[in-house]
Amino acid sequence: MSTDQFHHWETRFAHPDYVFGTEPNAFLASCEGLLPQTGGKALAIADGEGRNGVFLAECGLEVLSIDFSPTAQAKARALAAEREVALETRTVDILHWDWPEAEFDVVAAIFFQFATPAERAKIFEGIRKALKPGGLLILTGYRPEQLAYGTGGPRALENLYTRALLEHAFGDFTDLSIAEHDTVVDEGHGHKGLSALIDLHGRKPV
Repeated sequence: MSTDQFHHWETRFAHPDYVFGTEPNAFLASCEGLLPQTGGKALAIADGEGRNGVFLAECGLEVLSIDFSPTAQAKARALAAEREVALETRTVDILHWDWPEAEFDVVAAIFFQFATPAERAKIFEGIRKALKPGGLLILTGYRPEQLAYGTGGPRALENLYTRALLEHAFGDFTDLSIAEHDTVVDEGHGHKGLSALIDLHGRKPV
């Protein structure tokens, strides 16, 4: 992560409010029924202020919440304490992280579209590596049509997701579901308004 990006997010997360709110992403919450029912380990990548990691912990999972912003992670720990759940945080630049091998039952990849295509390919490979065989990937992000809405997300077209891109990366996953939709989002002041979204869930091949 560049120094400019680091300072941008540190400054943004220094706001006393939670930039993206404290409730989980709507798509992640809708996948609750797919989560392991008897515990398991979850990885929340680029988890920011912790709303999604905390949700997974509330669902009974042992959660590692990673982000490169110490300021965001302090807010994540505060949110976990308020909700009375355990949350392990780790300061990580996922572009240079040594991803663990087959460690997690669930990976939540929610709106981490700061990556260039080459960087994104490395992250996608890391996600695949970190999932156990049969492990669940839950991913959501913006489609190129989001640029016209301007209600959140990156302004670089190449950072956005298409169905073809996600099928190329995860097309061999089982129980794969990819849905494209335009939906009004209300997640803090960071994601607010009509948005062009794409959602994916699927399981790493056994």
